[in-house]
Amino acid sequence: MELRLEGKVVLVTGATQGIGRAIAETLARSGAGGLLVTGREPARGSEVATALSQAGTPTTFVAADLADTTAPARLVEECISRFGRIDALVNAAGLTNRASFLDADLDDWAALFAVNARAPFFLMQAAITQMRKQGQGGAIVNILSINAYCGSPELAVYSATKGALATLTRNAANAHRFERIRVNGINVGWTDTPAERIMQAETLGHGPGWIDAANASQPFGRLLAADEVANLAVFLLSDASGPMTGALIDQEQWVVGANR
Repeated sequence: MELRLEGKVVLVTGATQGIGRAIAETLARSGAGGLLVTGREPARGSEVATALSQAGTPTTFVAADLADTTAPARLVEECISRFGRIDALVNAAGLTNRASFLDADLDDWAALFAVNARAPFFLMQAAITQMRKQGQGGAIVNILSINAYCGSPELAVYSATKGALATLTRNAANAHRFERIRVNGINVGWTDTPAERIMQAETLGHGPGWIDAANASQPFGRLLAADEVANLAVFLLSDASGPMTGALIDQEQWVVGANR
């Protein structure tokens, strides 16, 4: 089945690398009419925008740090200014800082919730406001985490942010279903991304061999790939998913609730 988003304008956060970039690239291949991609790294963002534009999809990069309270509204305004509308939103940006019950401090809490929960909320607020004005519905996909169910001890605060965003996903879906604005989320399992490689090998000190051990520990012999998450995200954004809304899909190799 070929997924198409012919002519749709989509705003994608966290699009300079990893899952967000894979989603932007998949959207471009699926016929999106325009993309606004955002992230904190201007060089990478410009490279993504240039590559996608040269491949035929008009793409604009806007640098933004989602910890900035003004960023969500500004990004949606930039999208409307550039393309005249917004048809879909993907909240893929997120911090994965470690913070457990015993070592988390107020700064950890504030930083993680600012980027992982507050920013997506206000991006959805601004996008839904514009979608209602347009009167043609819309679609939102939030990139969540399997850790929203509980999470390992060192991911206590991170897991809480994803749990909060899961609830907001369903709340938004319920509130705006009669306006044909669909809101769904993906509870992503352990995925091989550039950021995860840095986190595991350098920040956590596991060294370059961590990926082999991680792959071997998984039921299918490897971590998830970013393009697999992108394929599901684009399905949820496309008409192929029909009127589906308020769904939180576990894209994971382990079955939640099963005894491993």
